[in-house]
Amino acid sequence: MNPIPELSSALKQLRLSGVLDTLEVRNREAIERQLAHTDFLALLVHDELARRDQKKLSQRVRRASFRGEKTLEGFDFDRLPNLNRATVYDLATGRYIEEKVCILIAGPCGTGKSHLAQALGHAAVRQGHDVLFTTQTQLLRTLRQAEAVGTYERRFQALARLPLLIIDDFGLKPLRTPDDELLHDLIAERYERASTILTSNLDFGEWGDAFASNKILGAATLDRLRHGAYRVVLDGESYRAPRTMPEQPKSAIEKGGKNRHS
Repeated sequence: MNPIPELSSALKQLRLSGVLDTLEVRNREAIERQLAHTDFLALLVHDELARRDQKKLSQRVRRASFRGEKTLEGFDFDRLPNLNRATVYDLATGRYIEEKVCILIAGPCGTGKSHLAQALGHAAVRQGHDVLFTTQTQLLRTLRQAEAVGTYERRFQALARLPLLIIDDFGLKPLRTPDDELLHDLIAERYERASTILTSNLDFGEWGDAFASNKILGAATLDRLRHGAYRVVLDGESYRAPRTMPEQPKSAIEKGGKNRHS
Protein backbone atom coordinates (compact mmCIF):
# COMPACT_ATOMS: atom_id res chain seq x y z
CA MET A 1 0.00 0.00 0.00
CA ASN A 2 1.35 3.42 -1.01
CA PRO A 3 1.23 5.78 2.01
CA ILE A 4 2.23 8.86 0.01
CA PRO A 5 -1.30 10.17 -0.80
CA GLU A 6 -2.44 9.95 2.83
CA LEU A 7 0.88 11.41 4.00
CA SER A 8 0.54 14.26 1.51
CA SER A 9 -2.82 15.24 2.95
CA ALA A 10 -1.45 15.17 6.50
CA LEU A 11 1.60 17.28 5.55
CA LYS A 12 -0.64 19.89 3.95
CA GLN A 13 -2.75 20.10 7.11
CA LEU A 14 0.45 20.62 9.12
CA ARG A 15 1.59 23.28 6.63
CA LEU A 16 4.57 21.12 5.69
CA SER A 17 3.63 20.66 2.05
CA GLY A 18 7.15 21.70 1.04
CA VAL A 19 8.32 18.30 2.26
CA LEU A 20 6.50 16.80 -0.74
CA ASP A 21 9.05 18.40 -3.08
CA THR A 22 11.76 15.98 -1.94
CA LEU A 23 9.78 13.21 -0.27
CA GLU A 24 9.94 10.68 -3.10
CA VAL A 25 13.62 11.36 -3.77
CA ARG A 26 14.50 11.03 -0.11
CA ASN A 27 12.38 7.87 0.18
CA ARG A 28 14.29 6.20 -2.66
CA GLU A 29 17.56 7.36 -1.13
CA ALA A 30 16.59 5.87 2.24
CA ILE A 31 15.74 2.53 0.63
CA GLU A 32 18.91 2.38 -1.48
CA ARG A 33 21.18 3.39 1.39
CA GLN A 34 19.19 1.41 3.97
CA LEU A 35 18.93 4.46 6.20
CA ALA A 36 17.48 4.31 9.67
CA HIS A 37 14.09 5.96 10.14
CA THR A 38 15.68 8.79 12.15
CA ASP A 39 18.22 9.47 9.39
CA PHE A 40 15.43 9.57 6.80
CA LEU A 41 13.47 11.97 8.99
CA ALA A 42 16.57 14.15 9.48
CA LEU A 43 16.97 14.49 5.70
CA LEU A 44 13.37 15.62 5.32
CA VAL A 45 13.68 18.10 8.18
CA HIS A 46 16.87 19.61 6.74
CA ASP A 47 15.18 19.93 3.34
CA GLU A 48 12.26 21.76 4.93
CA LEU A 49 14.55 24.13 6.85
CA ALA A 50 16.50 24.91 3.68
CA ARG A 51 13.25 25.55 1.80
CA ARG A 52 12.00 27.92 4.49
CA ASP A 53 15.31 29.77 4.61
CA GLN A 54 15.19 30.23 0.84
CA LYS A 55 11.61 31.49 1.05
CA LYS A 56 12.55 34.01 3.72
CA LEU A 57 15.51 35.16 1.63
CA SER A 58 13.32 35.63 -1.43
CA GLN A 59 10.80 37.63 0.60
CA ARG A 60 13.51 39.89 2.05
CA VAL A 61 14.98 40.50 -1.42
CA ARG A 62 11.54 41.41 -2.77
CA ARG A 63 10.82 43.80 0.11
CA ALA A 64 14.22 45.43 -0.30
CA SER A 65 13.21 46.78 -3.74
CA PHE A 66 16.66 46.34 -5.24
CA ARG A 67 17.09 47.37 -8.86
CA GLY A 68 18.26 44.13 -10.36
CA GLU A 69 20.85 41.66 -9.11
CA LYS A 70 23.53 44.10 -7.94
CA THR A 71 25.99 42.00 -5.93
CA LEU A 72 29.66 42.21 -5.02
CA GLU A 73 30.31 39.28 -7.35
CA GLY A 74 29.20 41.49 -10.24
CA PHE A 75 30.97 44.67 -9.10
CA ASP A 76 33.83 45.78 -11.36
CA PHE A 77 36.64 46.59 -8.94
CA ASP A 78 39.14 46.84 -11.80
CA ARG A 79 37.62 50.14 -12.91
CA LEU A 80 38.37 51.63 -9.48
CA PRO A 81 42.04 50.91 -8.72
CA ASN A 82 42.03 53.29 -5.72
CA LEU A 83 39.19 51.45 -4.00
CA ASN A 84 40.36 49.13 -1.24
CA ARG A 85 38.70 45.82 -2.08
CA ALA A 86 39.50 44.34 1.33
CA THR A 87 37.70 47.21 3.06
CA VAL A 88 34.59 46.69 0.93
CA TYR A 89 34.49 42.97 1.69
CA ASP A 90 34.99 43.75 5.37
CA LEU A 91 31.93 46.03 5.23
CA ALA A 92 30.03 43.22 3.51
CA THR A 93 30.37 41.12 6.67
CA GLY A 94 27.70 43.40 8.16
CA ARG A 95 29.76 44.57 11.10
CA TYR A 96 28.49 48.13 10.61
CA ILE A 97 24.93 46.88 11.13
CA GLU A 98 25.86 45.49 14.53
CA GLU A 99 27.64 48.77 15.28
CA LYS A 100 24.54 50.72 14.15
CA VAL A 101 26.56 53.21 12.12
CA CYS A 102 26.33 54.53 8.58
CA ILE A 103 28.22 53.96 5.35
CA LEU A 104 28.61 57.11 3.26
CA ILE A 105 29.52 56.56 -0.39
CA ALA A 106 30.58 59.49 -2.59
CA GLY A 107 31.79 59.74 -6.15
CA PRO A 108 31.02 61.08 -9.63
CA CYS A 109 28.11 59.84 -11.72
CA GLY A 110 28.48 56.36 -13.12
CA THR A 111 31.23 55.10 -10.83
CA GLY A 112 29.09 52.38 -9.26
CA LYS A 113 27.79 53.96 -6.05
CA SER A 114 24.28 52.52 -6.41
CA HIS A 115 25.66 49.12 -7.37
CA LEU A 116 27.98 49.02 -4.35
CA ALA A 117 25.23 50.16 -1.97
CA GLN A 118 22.86 47.49 -3.26
CA ALA A 119 25.61 44.87 -3.15
CA LEU A 120 26.12 45.62 0.55
CA GLY A 121 22.35 45.44 0.92
CA HIS A 122 22.25 42.03 -0.74
CA ALA A 123 24.94 40.81 1.65
CA ALA A 124 22.89 42.09 4.59
CA VAL A 125 19.77 40.32 3.31
CA ARG A 126 21.69 37.03 3.07
CA GLN A 127 22.74 37.56 6.69
CA GLY A 128 19.07 37.75 7.70
CA HIS A 129 18.56 41.52 7.92
CA ASP A 130 15.58 43.42 6.56
CA VAL A 131 16.70 46.05 4.05
CA LEU A 132 15.09 48.77 1.95
CA PHE A 133 16.70 50.42 -1.06
CA THR A 134 15.22 53.75 -2.10
CA THR A 135 16.25 57.14 -3.47
CA GLN A 136 16.07 60.41 -1.59
CA THR A 137 13.21 61.51 -3.85
CA GLN A 138 11.24 58.27 -3.40
CA LEU A 139 11.75 58.24 0.36
CA LEU A 140 10.51 61.77 0.88
CA ARG A 141 7.58 61.26 -1.49
CA THR A 142 6.58 58.18 0.51
CA LEU A 143 6.63 60.13 3.77
CA ARG A 144 4.67 63.05 2.31
CA GLN A 145 2.04 60.69 0.91
CA ALA A 146 1.75 58.90 4.24
CA GLU A 147 1.29 62.26 5.94
CA ALA A 148 -1.48 63.16 3.51
CA VAL A 149 -3.49 59.99 4.19
CA GLY A 150 -2.92 59.83 7.94
CA THR A 151 -0.49 56.91 8.02
CA TYR A 152 2.69 58.92 8.60
CA GLU A 153 3.50 57.66 12.10
CA ARG A 154 3.13 54.02 11.10
CA ARG A 155 5.29 54.46 8.00
CA PHE A 156 7.84 56.56 9.86
CA GLN A 157 8.26 53.96 12.61
CA ALA A 158 8.60 51.15 10.06
CA LEU A 159 11.44 53.05 8.40
CA ALA A 160 12.98 54.00 11.73
CA ARG A 161 13.13 50.36 12.91
CA LEU A 162 14.50 48.94 9.68
CA PRO A 163 17.95 47.39 10.33
CA LEU A 164 19.36 48.79 7.07
CA LEU A 165 18.00 51.70 5.04
CA ILE A 166 19.80 52.55 1.79
CA ILE A 167 19.20 56.08 0.47
CA ASP A 168 20.52 56.55 -3.06
CA ASP A 169 21.24 59.92 -4.72
CA PHE A 170 21.40 62.02 -1.57
CA GLY A 171 21.67 65.70 -2.47
CA LEU A 172 20.79 65.15 -6.11
CA LYS A 173 17.90 67.56 -5.53
CA PRO A 174 18.14 70.39 -2.96
CA LEU A 175 16.31 69.67 0.30
CA ARG A 176 13.75 72.35 1.09
CA THR A 177 11.12 72.58 3.81
CA PRO A 178 9.38 70.29 4.72
CA ASP A 179 11.59 67.64 3.08
CA ASP A 180 14.67 68.63 5.07
CA GLU A 181 12.66 68.25 8.29
CA LEU A 182 11.30 64.85 7.26
CA LEU A 183 14.79 63.57 6.49
CA HIS A 184 16.25 65.01 9.68
CA ASP A 185 13.56 63.43 11.84
CA LEU A 186 14.13 60.01 10.27
CA ILE A 187 17.92 60.17 10.56
CA ALA A 188 17.64 61.39 14.15
CA GLU A 189 15.29 58.54 15.04
CA ARG A 190 17.62 55.96 13.48
CA TYR A 191 20.75 57.47 15.05
CA GLU A 192 22.62 54.82 17.08
CA ARG A 193 19.64 52.47 16.62
CA ALA A 194 19.99 51.30 13.01
CA SER A 195 22.34 51.54 10.04
CA THR A 196 21.95 53.69 6.96
CA ILE A 197 23.84 53.72 3.67
CA LEU A 198 23.82 56.95 1.66
CA THR A 199 25.24 57.54 -1.81
CA SER A 200 25.87 60.96 -3.32
CA ASN A 201 27.46 62.62 -6.32
CA LEU A 202 28.57 65.41 -3.97
CA ASP A 203 31.99 65.40 -2.33
CA PHE A 204 31.73 64.86 1.41
CA GLY A 205 32.55 68.53 2.04
CA GLU A 206 29.58 69.55 -0.11
CA TRP A 207 26.91 67.46 1.59
CA GLY A 208 25.80 70.42 3.68
CA ASP A 209 24.91 72.26 0.45
CA ALA A 210 22.05 69.80 -0.07
CA PHE A 211 20.12 71.58 2.69
CA ALA A 212 19.03 74.63 0.74
CA SER A 213 16.56 76.04 3.29
CA ASN A 214 18.06 75.36 6.70
CA LYS A 215 21.81 74.98 7.09
CA ILE A 216 21.54 74.49 10.86
CA LEU A 217 19.13 71.59 10.41
CA GLY A 218 21.47 70.21 7.77
CA ALA A 219 24.44 70.38 10.11
CA ALA A 220 22.49 68.51 12.79
CA THR A 221 21.46 65.82 10.31
CA LEU A 222 24.95 65.35 8.90
CA ASP A 223 26.48 65.29 12.38
CA ARG A 224 24.41 62.20 13.16
CA LEU A 225 25.17 60.56 9.83
CA ARG A 226 28.92 61.11 10.12
CA HIS A 227 29.31 59.92 13.71
CA GLY A 228 31.30 56.68 13.53
CA ALA A 229 30.48 56.30 9.83
CA TYR A 230 32.55 54.45 7.24
CA ARG A 231 33.38 56.64 4.23
CA VAL A 232 33.90 55.17 0.78
CA VAL A 233 35.07 57.25 -2.19
CA LEU A 234 34.65 55.93 -5.73
CA ASP A 235 36.94 57.72 -8.12
CA GLY A 236 37.03 56.55 -11.71
CA GLU A 237 35.56 56.81 -15.18
CA SER A 238 31.82 56.43 -15.64
CA TYR A 239 30.74 53.00 -16.82
CA ARG A 240 27.87 54.77 -18.59
CA ALA A 241 30.20 56.28 -21.20
CA PRO A 242 28.70 55.90 -24.69
CA ARG A 243 30.13 53.26 -26.95
CA THR A 244 32.30 54.38 -29.83
CA MET A 245 30.69 53.39 -33.11
CA PRO A 246 32.96 52.18 -35.89
CA GLU A 247 33.32 54.76 -38.65
CA GLN A 248 31.72 53.95 -41.99
CA PRO A 249 33.71 54.46 -45.18
CA LYS A 250 32.88 57.80 -46.78
CA SER A 251 32.03 56.14 -50.08
CA ALA A 252 29.42 53.93 -48.42
CA ILE A 253 27.74 56.98 -46.85
CA GLU A 254 27.67 58.82 -50.17
CA LYS A 255 26.33 55.78 -51.96
CA GLY A 256 23.56 55.46 -49.39
CA GLY A 257 22.70 59.10 -49.88
CA LYS A 258 22.36 58.71 -53.63
CA ASN A 259 20.15 55.67 -53.22
CA ARG A 260 17.81 57.57 -50.89
CA HIS A 261 17.37 60.36 -53.44
CA SER A 262 17.02 58.16 -56.50
